[in-house]
Amino acid sequence: MTVLRTGGVSLRFRRRAVAGVLVLAAAAVVLAAVALTLGDFPLSLSQVVGALTGTGSRAQQYVVVGLRLPRVALALVVGAALGVAGAVFQSLARNDLASPDLLGFTTGAATGALVAIVLAGGGPVGTTVGAVVGTLVAALVVQALLGGAVGGYRLVLVGIGVNAVLAALNNFLILRTDLQTAVAAQSWLVGTLNGRGWGQVVAVGVALVVLVPLAVAGSRRLDLLGMGDDMARGLGVDVARTRVAVLLVGVALVGVATAAVGPVAFVALAAPQLARRVTGATGPGTVAAGLMGAALLLAGDVLGQRLAAPTQFPAGTMTAAVGGLYLVWLLGREWRAGR
Repeated sequence: MTVLRTGGVSLRFRRRAVAGVLVLAAAAVVLAAVALTLGDFPLSLSQVVGALTGTGSRAQQYVVVGLRLPRVALALVVGAALGVAGAVFQSLARNDLASPDLLGFTTGAATGALVAIVLAGGGPVGTTVGAVVGTLVAALVVQALLGGAVGGYRLVLVGIGVNAVLAALNNFLILRTDLQTAVAAQSWLVGTLNGRGWGQVVAVGVALVVLVPLAVAGSRRLDLLGMGDDMARGLGVDVARTRVAVLLVGVALVGVATAAVGPVAFVALAAPQLARRVTGATGPGTVAAGLMGAALLLAGDVLGQRLAAPTQFPAGTMTAAVGGLYLVWLLGREWRAGR
């Protein structure tokens, strides 16, 4: 009876997880469709379909394919990258607060990108490489300061400290450059999808195709690490190698996403946790977290464009406003739980 009951519970969780992933995918598609209809030149859904299939007018095709579609696609792929990265880091640290933006990794990516932009005059490739390297350096600094510990509040405090130092360095870099570069860098630092095109979409999309399968494979081993290092070793997991490999995957995702649109706050923090609530999963849930991240960033961008139209707020500003409230709630829950 116990075996049958356990199997039934497992089957229910599996069905709920699959259903949750389908719901999140559908939500992302619906949000994308809505985003393509909204703007200074409003369109109906049938007009959007016509523009996508080439049967609409030239003006409609230009608005949908030339202006709105790249922005929507970029929001989806960047949000997915941040969601997967958040799931990886939270599972790796076994801590819901282990988000790249709280731990200074996102700010480190911004620092690396600014170094490439301000000091080296880097183009898209140089900016991406700088962002990935900056994320990795920030992660190594946090790990060194923790001394191997991953306790809740110690992790957060170390991350806040590293984040503050890197933010000050970013301000210094902006002050040391010319006015035109400083204005461009400052607008990039708020995290915006304005002025982005298919080049950024392709870059982040390729990164997702390469890195998400690695994250999924690594998340299975992270599930075993959740039972303890000794148990994981007994089941054949190379603990040290797994942690390094998963860390590098998360670092690359954060670096590429940040290089494309600038630092976007709280998507990586909230997406994995909200995805677990939808799917009922107990593990990393990387695919669900990616879909939730895509939906969150696209929703933030749509709200930023339409909430006070014609004034537009950057997507990073909207996610920071909502994410700040979520962080307060999360910290209160952690405090009540005595972590």
